[in-house]
Amino acid sequence: MPPLPPLDFKEIQDKLSSRFRPLQRSFQFWVRVADIYTGYKVFQLRVSLVKDVEKQEAMWVRQHEVAAEKIYAMCSDLGGFFLKVAQIIGKPDLAPAAWVRRLVTLCDRAPATPFDTVRLMMERELGQSLSETFERFDVDPIGSASIAQVHRARLRGEKIDVVVKVQHPGIEDLMMTDIRNLQAFALYMQKTDIKFDLFSITKEMEKQIGYEFDFVREADAMERIRHFLYKNNKKSPVVVPRVLQDKVTRKVLMMEYIDGIPILNLGDEIAKRGINPGGKIAAAAKQNILKSLTLAYGQMILKSGFFHADPHPGNILICKGSEVALLDYGQVKDLPDKLRLAYANLVLAIADNDLIRASESYRELGIDTISTCENEQQELFKLAQTMFDTKLPPGVMMLQPFSEESSIKKIGVQAFPEELFSVLRTVHLLRGLSVGLGINYSCSEQWRPIAEEALYLAGRLKDKDRKTKVHSRSFFRGLYRRE
Repeated sequence: MPPLPPLDFKEIQDKLSSRFRPLQRSFQFWVRVADIYTGYKVFQLRVSLVKDVEKQEAMWVRQHEVAAEKIYAMCSDLGGFFLKVAQIIGKPDLAPAAWVRRLVTLCDRAPATPFDTVRLMMERELGQSLSETFERFDVDPIGSASIAQVHRARLRGEKIDVVVKVQHPGIEDLMMTDIRNLQAFALYMQKTDIKFDLFSITKEMEKQIGYEFDFVREADAMERIRHFLYKNNKKSPVVVPRVLQDKVTRKVLMMEYIDGIPILNLGDEIAKRGINPGGKIAAAAKQNILKSLTLAYGQMILKSGFFHADPHPGNILICKGSEVALLDYGQVKDLPDKLRLAYANLVLAIADNDLIRASESYRELGIDTISTCENEQQELFKLAQTMFDTKLPPGVMMLQPFSEESSIKKIGVQAFPEELFSVLRTVHLLRGLSVGLGINYSCSEQWRPIAEEALYLAGRLKDKDRKTKVHSRSFFRGLYRRE
């Protein structure tokens, strides 16, 4: 009988660690989220006993600061999917200031995969050694996000640099575990605290994030959006990187390198150049940035229906001349024409302050609501503004779903189409960017001409009923009126 091979304890340890890691993450999630949630519930009882308004506000500020530290620690420690959660909720219009200050720093802060692991994965995916493929490959990544990290490199025989996006190994299973935990928490929240179909939103997140693990799909999406924007404009409102199609696999993606600064660093760059951040030059630069993003998204969502669905600050570069580059096409959405046109109708309703049309659009979109308040139509319109416009309703500084005065409390959303979540998230991310740039504007008002054109081409709007024609001057007239 041949002798048994020696036990590889390192291999056994790695297998056990891999098997139990999802369970460990689930345990950590529930312990931490329970702590944050119960902290707020207990605090609500305490603050209700205080009659002094100023003292209440000071107590809320302190509570938000305590919670912000806990949320930051959870998202930072667990990483992966929770970095995306931080991107979603860490916006000035959606979360308390204390949350935003902590969570905004998590963009592109995921731990990097060691270079030796990156090398092995790339050589396996590309079928040749790094030295055969690249003349130069930067060991340290430019950035590392929840699903992948990016390196700057130069291919052999080429004179320009490229960006190489490499997927973190084993991240897919962990992120799917995280999403299912969040789905369970969403079910609990919609039954106890928030009258909104949160579960459908998390199901759409599961579907969209599942797509992000296929870089071939992302490359195709990037080329499709690039072709659409360059074809429909004399000059594309945003720069879309060119894909190197023969250098794409499911886990490795190569594209042209674009030189620019992250939008989060715009203020520092303006100050470094000695420009007054409150002056006309800085204001004009910010206006051009928002103008470019607004036009690009209006065309993608309402004209094409196929759009980049992840415009968080980490995916936006500011290039020379305030030109905007839009990165990362892992999350894209292809809206069915029925939803695209129904949303175009809602855009017109919000732009015109048409309460009846907004109610009709909600039904057409498949958003099922329930209400017992007297001014139901007015509250429904306020909810539409809150959900689908970058400009918040009068008197609303940020979304407060737990507040009794919140439209979400007064108008229960029993059913929300999963496919519409990407539009909702995109509008909210654009709103966060506009707040960060110090510009309060309505995307619905600016998208009106594109919405009218979409409905006109579909035979749902007569030419005589169109209030605007699509051209660049009218599109942005009055966009930057400060409130």
